[in-house]
Amino acid sequence: MEGLSLKPQLLNLHDQQALVAALRTLLIEAPLFRPEMPGTGKPFSVRMSNCGTLGWVSDRAGGYRYQPTHPVTGRPWPAIPDSVLQIWRAYSGYPADPEACLINWYEPGARMGLHRDADEAAKDAPVVSISLGDAALFRLGGPKRSDPTSSFPLSSGDVLVLGGEARHCFHGVDRLIPGSGGPLGRPGRINLTLRRVTLATGYQYSPTTPKTAPNTPKRVPTTPTANPITAI
Repeated sequence: MEGLSLKPQLLNLHDQQALVAALRTLLIEAPLFRPEMPGTGKPFSVRMSNCGTLGWVSDRAGGYRYQPTHPVTGRPWPAIPDSVLQIWRAYSGYPADPEACLINWYEPGARMGLHRDADEAAKDAPVVSISLGDAALFRLGGPKRSDPTSSFPLSSGDVLVLGGEARHCFHGVDRLIPGSGGPLGRPGRINLTLRRVTLATGYQYSPTTPKTAPNTPKRVPTTPTANPITAI
C-alpha cells in the first residue's frame, strides 16, 4: 500500500531499554488513565498517556479531542523524548515536528478496534508508530470500514510509518502475542504514536468547544495508576 513503511527492529535492545526507562520516568508526571468512548462512556481496554504540546483524550462528554493538559491531573503534558523526535525527523518526511505522542499501554488481553486517525488538521502528515514489548497483530484495511483487511505482526523495536494513502486507512490491533519478548521484563506492550495535529503553515487546530471551562480540565471517572513507574 502506498505510504506504508515498516522498519523492522529499527531500535536495538539497548535503545529499547533506554526508551522504556525514559517512559517510566515520564509517566510519573503524566500517569496512565483509561479513556472512554464518546456517548456511551465505555472504557477502552488500553490505558494511555501523552507527551508533547498536545495530547489525545476521549471521554463520554467531550468526545475525541486534543488538549494541552492531562485530563486527570490538569498539568501540561511532558516533552517528547529526544530519541523519539529523532525517529520522526528521520522517517516521517514531514517538515514540522509532531505535537502529540500517544503512549498506549496494552495489558494482556487488550486490543484496539479498527479506527482512522482523523482528529488532526494536518492530515498531510504521517502517523509514526513505535512498538515496545510483546508483539502485536496489527490489522490494516482501506479508507472505508467495510474494505478488506489484512494483518501482520509488529515486534518490539519496530517502527511503522503510515503516510500517503495508508494515512487515511482503518487500522487496529487484534491481540498481543504472549511471551514474544522485549525490554519490559513483564507481559504487555507499549505503543508510541506520533502525530502532527496543526498544519505546518501555522493553522491553529480548533477542536469542538469542550463542555468544561478551558482552565478546569474535565476529570475522567477512572482513577490514574497509583504507582505509574511500575505501570509498564
